Order: sequence, then C-alpha cells, then structure tokens
Amino acid sequence: MDSIELTDELTDNRIENRVAALIEPTLVDMGYELVRIMILGKLAPTLQIMVDRADGSLINVEDCEQISHAVSAILDVHDPIEGAWTLEVSSAGIDRPLVRVKDWNRFSGHLAKAETMIPVEGRRRFSGIVLGADEHVARLRLDDGSEVALPFAEIRKAKLVLTDALIDACQQMKDGAVSVEDIDDSSDQDNTSQPKKSGKQKRYKTH
Repeated sequence: MDSIELTDELTDNRIENRVAALIEPTLVDMGYELVRIMILGKLAPTLQIMVDRADGSLINVEDCEQISHAVSAILDVHDPIEGAWTLEVSSAGIDRPLVRVKDWNRFSGHLAKAETMIPVEGRRRFSGIVLGADEHVARLRLDDGSEVALPFAEIRKAKLVLTDALIDACQQMKDGAVSVEDIDDSSDQDNTSQPKKSGKQKRYKTH
C-alpha cells in the first residue's frame, strides 16, 4: 500500500487532492459531482467527502450509502491515510459551502458569508448577495449596496446563509431531495454509522 502518513511535512491538501483524483471518475460515472474533500482532525482523522447529484437535486441517505460503498472499495486498495480514520460521505446541504465557480453562479441572488485569507478593501469577512464568479474572482453585493470582488484563490471559506428564499429554491429541485424538515444545522448530526475494517469507519450525513 502507498499510504500517506499525516505529518507536519505533508499537508492535508495533498491528501485531499490525491483522494479527489482517485474517486472523482467513479462519482461522475455514478451521476454525482464532487463538491469538496476535507481532512478533519489528526490523531483519528475524518475524511469528509461532500457530494452533489449531477442533476441538481439534493442528496439523500441512500445516495450516501451507495457512494460510500463505491469510494470505500477504491480507498481500500490505495489506502490513502495511515492508521485509523473515518470515511464520512455528506450532502452539501441547503446552507451549503460555496467551493467551486459553478456554486457561486448557481446560487447567484442568494445571501452568503465569505472570509478571505488576505484583506480585501481593508477587511476579511463579508456578507452579501451572491453575484456570481469566474476563475479569478467571486462577487458579492454588500448591505450598503456596494459590490466587492474577492480573489477566488484567496477565499478561505464561503457559505450560503439559510433564508426562506433559499429554502424555497431548494424545494423546487427534483424529487429525491432531503425535505426541509430533515435539515439540521449541527454538522455533527449523523444518519448512520458503522464500523469498517482496519480501524476505519463509515458515516453518512445529510443536512
């Protein structure tokens, strides 16, 4: 096995990129899109894989189970993380992170919050209406009516804010979406959890 050990010398980003390259072709073949991969924790890390359906509807628990089985088969072969770890397959949720250019464009007109790694126009935190993005900048209209262009590569994190308008828009998605009553703002809410060999576990989440 060619595992990568989580050390100070090797960043989580390197592992996340490697996992993405391993699993993305399979996810595409299954009709899903990879939204984000994150390594959470160090001693017993969680590999969080966030996915969307390619048709735009929301992910349910059955989707997460199917994805987990497929991804587990790949990761069992390549074993990308040294030691015990947890695989968590998650939906992006309604108040979802804005990670890709297409996310910013898809949710144009909705309220979002963003934080940058460097100051932009004298500040790092922003709240406003999404105006779309390209590969260079993401744009927001702020509360005072002004517009700001955030360098895409410098966005530390960005997320939609849960509003009635956003819920209404998500309710219009295709059948199979998670209902509004199933939304839980806690990122620790798990739908199912089961042990996996070699100290690994699988967990499925919808928001």
